[in-house]
Amino acid sequence: MLAVDNGPPPSLTATSRPAGRLPRAGRVTGCPIGSSVLLVIGTGGAIPDAALATLNDDPIAVSPCAIISWRLATPSPSATHGFAALLSTGSADRTFATVQFEREGAPRRYVFMPRTVSINEAATLLAELCGNQLAATIDALADLLIALPSDPNRLSAAVTLIKAAHGSCGFIELLGEGQDGEIFLQGWANDVMPGMGRVVVDGDRPAVAECALAAYARQDIPQGASAFAGLLDMDGAISPGGIQGLVWRGRHGWRHLAVHDRKLIAGPLETAGHARAAVLRAHSTPQILLRLRMAANSFDGTETVSSLPLPVRMGVDDVFQVEGAGFLVSGWLLDPNDHVQSVKLRRHTSEARLDEGWGRLERSDVTDAFTDHPAFSRAFGDGGHRHGFVAHAQLPDGDQPSPLYLELTLRDTRRAFMPLAPLRTAARLAALRQIRAIDPSDWALPEVMDRHIVPLLCASERVSPTVKAVVDAGPFEAAAGPPIVISVGEGEEDGVAPLLALLAIDPETKRAPIALVMTSERFHRQVARMGKLASFYALSLRLVSAGEAADAYDLLEAGARALSSDTMVLLAGSLIPNNNGWYRKLVGTQAALKNSIISPTLAYEDYSVRWAGTWPARRYEGYPISAVTGFKLTPVTAASLDCCVMPRQALLKAGGFAGGYLGSRDKGFDLGLRLGRAGFACYWLPSVQMLGSDEASSAGTSKMGSLVQSIDRKILDIRGMAAPTGNTNPSEGPRA
Repeated sequence: MLAVDNGPPPSLTATSRPAGRLPRAGRVTGCPIGSSVLLVIGTGGAIPDAALATLNDDPIAVSPCAIISWRLATPSPSATHGFAALLSTGSADRTFATVQFEREGAPRRYVFMPRTVSINEAATLLAELCGNQLAATIDALADLLIALPSDPNRLSAAVTLIKAAHGSCGFIELLGEGQDGEIFLQGWANDVMPGMGRVVVDGDRPAVAECALAAYARQDIPQGASAFAGLLDMDGAISPGGIQGLVWRGRHGWRHLAVHDRKLIAGPLETAGHARAAVLRAHSTPQILLRLRMAANSFDGTETVSSLPLPVRMGVDDVFQVEGAGFLVSGWLLDPNDHVQSVKLRRHTSEARLDEGWGRLERSDVTDAFTDHPAFSRAFGDGGHRHGFVAHAQLPDGDQPSPLYLELTLRDTRRAFMPLAPLRTAARLAALRQIRAIDPSDWALPEVMDRHIVPLLCASERVSPTVKAVVDAGPFEAAAGPPIVISVGEGEEDGVAPLLALLAIDPETKRAPIALVMTSERFHRQVARMGKLASFYALSLRLVSAGEAADAYDLLEAGARALSSDTMVLLAGSLIPNNNGWYRKLVGTQAALKNSIISPTLAYEDYSVRWAGTWPARRYEGYPISAVTGFKLTPVTAASLDCCVMPRQALLKAGGFAGGYLGSRDKGFDLGLRLGRAGFACYWLPSVQMLGSDEASSAGTSKMGSLVQSIDRKILDIRGMAAPTGNTNPSEGPRA
């Protein structure tokens, strides 16, 4: 138990010495409160409770004021009453010379003392003037100041006056941070009134808050005092550690409750335990006791769903935390009798409702696991197995260190919790893992994709690839011509050596600078081997290690960042040239066309067309390569970034390749369209051909591969990057 002082600190008394000389009759002392309120203290004759006040004899500076007056213990012919008036000044920069109060008969004019005083000095002055009427005077002033709770300066002044007049009537010994945003209080005080009331929270910036209090008996506190437990609704305006005390109006006036020097500040996970210990012995209104029970039944870091005495069980399969896109949660909820009212994803005071929009999936394995359980066996008569769920949610507080958990609220107001350990990963990897975990035949799969996977990918923040290391295995900077940037993606390491051999036997590419880009892991594994190949073939090779690269396009972007040239040739490592002279044709054509991007024909190993210009229906795909070889240079909507020659700054100024796509086809199409719309003319050069396979399916099966393409196409459409419906036919004629 925390130590308890014997009593509150002494308050100001009538015998306290004032901060300065008391004002004589006809003189007043001013105390500025904030920028627009002035407390005026003086003596004189009887004065009404409200009057018009004029500052500095300025007829424009007239404002109503409230006045508290009292009869002096030792009156004189010129001063029978003391008074404290609150009036508006309109400006913080004013000097105060005179104040005149209108009253019946004749106005009374006063001259200000030369120096204004602080609120603490004003409290001392009031103690000298008020004598045994100090408490009533301060309470009346506090009523006036707190009547405008939006002004923290007025609240601060009221707190200072109340503390000076009354001291502390007890202590707050424990402050706890609740999961629902409230602050849990525990301590003891005199004049405690169980129930709901408004209080002023004393701190760096005082504020008015609602406080729910319950009282209980304790043996280690002063006689006549009561222990209390309460909840303070602050809406995050102040943390428990920033609270210095509370001020409230008790049965017999304003009271101040200080925070003990040896206070205990509990974190969100510990607060529930303290609330549970207090609520068992506390008494208050039913509504407040219910709120305290809710605080006691808050998340404390443990799983409580499995201990519910109801047929409700839950399991979580995966929780992915994605930068910029929140969370992707999947699992199952078995609730055959509909006891669960809501399911929320929570982190401290932030929450997101999952059950209102989650996708429900067939999970017969969950049914099988609980068929023999007596509490569940009678609930499976309808044969339904839709126990699984997938949900994408975002929490407004961003990336906080507080624990993440699921909160189940039952229809009888009880709550149960499931702690979560999110896996931080890229949105693409989270989506692919989730897709693989779903049965492709589940009829709810399209809904899950549209409502959760696609929004996750669209909202995700892309992490741009970085250049980790650069090693030149040859005279790269001295080589002539635009550099060729080659990406070495997954499964392409064995094909790099033959590609380098083909480049070495072509006289044009043998002299060109070549940047070979691979992930950091492959770089460290292959750097020595690639260096030997560069030396053997006498190539001007630069080896680039790329970080945060998800696919071949990210590797190409990292390679572009490792260059300084104005023009570059991008080449996916899965492609090989069909004939010599391709480099000269691409570079020469691009040099003749300002701000252009030129791509060749892409074909499969069987010489069927894979890419031959960007057309809405991809009309030449599958044709023999000979069917398009004779076409002339043709404008297209977007170039193919698998192989092209382009200005290097065009890619960088466009922000690189977009994130969120599961595959590479529409990811490249996205950037190609953005470049075209940014003013870079795109062309297809049919007379140059590259051979190679298409990208491997990200899902591993043809059905999942089709699903991945469908998702990417929806993302492309959402981003407004879909190809136009019009068509431009290529011109047939002599080769370019």
